[in-house]
Formats: sequence, C-alpha cells, structure tokens
Amino acid sequence: MYRRRRLTAIALVIVLLLGIGYLNRSAIRSVFDVAFGNEYSSSSDVKALFTIKSGEDGSQIAQALVDAGITKTFSATYKSIIVSGATFYPGVYSLTKQMNSHDAISALADKANFIDISVLIKEGTRASTIFKILSDKYQTPIADFDKVKPADLGLPAEALNLDGYLFPARYTFDPGQSALSMLRTMHDRMQEEIAKANIPPKDVHRILTLASIIQREGRYKSDFYKISRVFLNRIKVGMALQSDATVSYGANSLSYTTTAAQRADNNPWNTYSFQGLPAGPISAPGADAIDAALHPASGSWLYFCTVNLETGETEFTSTLAEHERSVAKWRAWMIANPGW
Repeated sequence: MYRRRRLTAIALVIVLLLGIGYLNRSAIRSVFDVAFGNEYSSSSDVKALFTIKSGEDGSQIAQALVDAGITKTFSATYKSIIVSGATFYPGVYSLTKQMNSHDAISALADKANFIDISVLIKEGTRASTIFKILSDKYQTPIADFDKVKPADLGLPAEALNLDGYLFPARYTFDPGQSALSMLRTMHDRMQEEIAKANIPPKDVHRILTLASIIQREGRYKSDFYKISRVFLNRIKVGMALQSDATVSYGANSLSYTTTAAQRADNNPWNTYSFQGLPAGPISAPGADAIDAALHPASGSWLYFCTVNLETGETEFTSTLAEHERSVAKWRAWMIANPGW
C-alpha cells in the first residue's frame, strides 16, 4: 500500500514537472539556445530601427533581424516566427540590439513599437514641395526626385514637368525606396483616378491643368464647380483667365497674391499675358477638383473674388461692375487684417 502511494506521488510529480516544462517550454528552449550559442545571453540598451518591407516573408524577416544585429541566429529567429504564428505588417519598428528571438518577434507584433512612416500629400501641393516632403521623410536625396522626367513616368507629350500627375493622398513607402518608384506609385494612383473619371487620353492634360487651377483657386468643394464654369466661360468668350494662382506658379512663388511685375512676366503659365489654359498643371488636383473640371456648374459668371481670406467666402459675378464691388470688399478686408 505504501509503495503504491509512493509510486502515485512520484507519477504526480513527474506529470507536474512535465506540465511546468510544457508551460515554460519557451524559456527552457531559450536557456538551451543560449547555452548552444543560438541566442544572445544578455540584451543591449542600444536602440535599433527595424524595417519590414512590403512582401517580405518570415524567412526574409528572420534573416534581416540577424543582419541588423537584433537577433543572433537565423535558425532560432525563424523558429520563433513559426512558433508564434505572428502576422507582420510593413513599416518601421523600434527594437534594441541583441534581443532574444522570442522577445524580438513579440516586439514586432506589438503596435506600441510601430513607427508611422506614412506621408500625407495634400490637394494643391506642387511637385517641388512633394519632392521635399518625401525627401525629408524617407531620407532620399531631393536630387533623385529632380532627376525624374515626364517621360520616365510615361506622361503625355504636353507635360513639361510632373505637376498635376501625382495624386494627392496618404502614402507609405519603404525606407530606401527609390525616388522613381515613389513617384511612379503616385502617378499610378492618378491614373486610377483618370480611369475612374473616364477622361479620354487626348483630354487628360487639359483636364488636369484646369483641375489644378481650380484646386489652387478654391477652398470649398461647392465653389470648385463655379470656378470651373468661370474659367470655361472666359475661354469661350476669349477672355484671359487672369488667375493669380498660375502667375504665382510661373514666378515660382508660394504667395496667393501677385505683383505687377509677375503679372507682366512672359512665361507660359501667365494667364494675364496669354489666353486659355496655361502650359500645364500647377498643382496636384484631388478627385473633387477633377470632377469639377469635368462637370462645371451652370451659370453666366465671368468673375470670382474671395472677399474674406480667413473664411474663404467667395463671390461669383457676371459683370465687371459687380466684380469691382467684390474686389472693394476684399481690399477692405485686407486693410482690416494686415499681414494676412
């Protein structure tokens, strides 16, 4: 009887030890991996930024962790990835050097370690500004962006530069991705918008040019369609567009107001000097501006004037006398708001 109880007790102890061993199998495996040189024996305080690129699988991530000095061996790291069953998302993560592979994989699955590397390109942004935003965010030399020509992206022959052909949206690019690849992604997104709007190839440059001016001249979607009609009415009757936004672009200025010298300058974007649309787009138009260029409002307006730059209140008029009254309101607002 005593012997049977003793055997039973031993069996229970063995089962308990096996259970504890199973529950702590990762820790036990780590001890053995350290002993056999597959894991680091101690972690480091040195911070390390680790990038998971789009399309990378578990084996590639495991090797990249080893190459970065974050984990010690491919075998231990890949084993931890398989055991964890974790799903990895492209992006940059904050880790440390010389981590245990299990801890490294857990850290990659923790959103707290994710660093947002997305960029928002707003509607109405010029290509030169887009280049700077991307260069600053991804540390790609701005000269690499300047080297990309319209032909590199397959733009229409009329395109003199990339303005208007890069769709404004939020993007996430891989660190180290080439300037050409980033810009091609943005152009591909614009191509999607062009296809969605059913713009015939022969009209693409014209529509994007008009949409880019609408985007820069207007603030509210409801005004976009009226602004579109004003410009089209002016083209129809042979009036110059007289858009300060195009003049500012031609003068390489970011100001919404222009000088007499700028309005007299002989460049293909000066719509005071030349009738019709300028040589090409002046900014990145969004979906609403493109839609407004295609579907202008009905009306006889030939003029518009923003009478309050703070609220964006804009008046649309059909005669010069009406327009001059709007301009007087704008001037009075400017006097009341110096330095705006």
